[in-house]
Amino acid sequence: MKKVVEFKKMKSKNKLVYLFFLLIFMALSPGKAQVYEVSLLTCSPGEELYSSFGHSAVRVRQMTPGGQDLVFNYGTFDFRAPNFYGNFVMGRLDDYYLSVTTFPNFIREYDYFQRDVREQVLDLSVEQADNLVQRLTFESDPSRRFYSYEFFFNNCATKVRDVFETALGDELVWGEVIQEEEKTFRDLIDEYVYSFPWSDFGIDLALGSVIDRDATEREKQFLPDYMEEAFAKATLVGDGPSRALVKTSRVILEFPKEEFVMDTLNPYTVMWAVAILFVAVTFFGHKKKRLLVGFDIGLFSVLGLLGLLLTFLWFFTDHAATKWNWNILWAFPGHLVLVWGLLKKDAFPWLRKYLLFALILADAAVVFWILGWQSFHPSLIPLFLVIILRTNYLYYNIGSSSLKTR
Repeated sequence: MKKVVEFKKMKSKNKLVYLFFLLIFMALSPGKAQVYEVSLLTCSPGEELYSSFGHSAVRVRQMTPGGQDLVFNYGTFDFRAPNFYGNFVMGRLDDYYLSVTTFPNFIREYDYFQRDVREQVLDLSVEQADNLVQRLTFESDPSRRFYSYEFFFNNCATKVRDVFETALGDELVWGEVIQEEEKTFRDLIDEYVYSFPWSDFGIDLALGSVIDRDATEREKQFLPDYMEEAFAKATLVGDGPSRALVKTSRVILEFPKEEFVMDTLNPYTVMWAVAILFVAVTFFGHKKKRLLVGFDIGLFSVLGLLGLLLTFLWFFTDHAATKWNWNILWAFPGHLVLVWGLLKKDAFPWLRKYLLFALILADAAVVFWILGWQSFHPSLIPLFLVIILRTNYLYYNIGSSSLKTR
């Protein structure tokens, strides 16, 4: 942690240096026929969730003695901006911006965190490179550099693609990449968060059925690895013989990969442990003629609170990916009313009706999953069994004079 703090302090001290280089770069006149080497930089995923999908940036190197070597980075944000965290929660991500830094400083960060960096040097003509540099310089102006971030459709990778399309126009032709299997947006995310089991669980819980449709080849480019592949397949036309967009590829940083071993305390083991506990509670309660609703109060309290969170994300934020989230069928906010009813000494007449309603909701979630309307996290299977078991058991036994509630 100390090293990370020191590294952040070093970055802060370099801000004035970045600004100095940016002003020099913006002062360069395309009319002087500057010669640039332009590259796409693709960085491997990091060990934190925010960096687990990798990163894309554009390197522009001025090919003259003493020329600047800069990196244009669309993935920059300032967490110290006013109400940054509040805006993030609400899905109002307008604090992302295009920053400019020197290539050595950019690489130093990735070397520090031991993340691979690959470079694709592009075969742009002098005019094409000038057009791109002008566009990048225009977009990096302080009055224009901010943009509204959206994870799937407007992020550090798609912004790179968009700036190339704007600068090169019809001269840039994306090649068609044929995949052996269709992948949904959720499938694509899962490829990168498998090593973060609880984050994977949280993402599957928070994101709705809108991400369970197949992504087109272009839409897959929100991930830097797929953007790198798209650049490798692209061609340049219209300014002479057609040629590949990528002239050469090289590895700048490469580190050994550690084999992933899932922690014992993961969503799968936890959910199965909960399932075993409730099976044991139900069996013991049946033998002793007791309902043991204290366990149900704990279970449905958690499910109700999760339901409130899902309701908030669906209806009260601007996050497009949290809409139509059918996790709300099992994590339903109304379960808090059931908890209130179970806390009472005498069973209300409506309790059995609500238990039947909760059972139907859980069964509906299973049907939605089977029909492919939404993919739920696999660890939820034992939890669904628990909900179905306990709602059934309480439905047929609550209010019985021969059973104790506690």
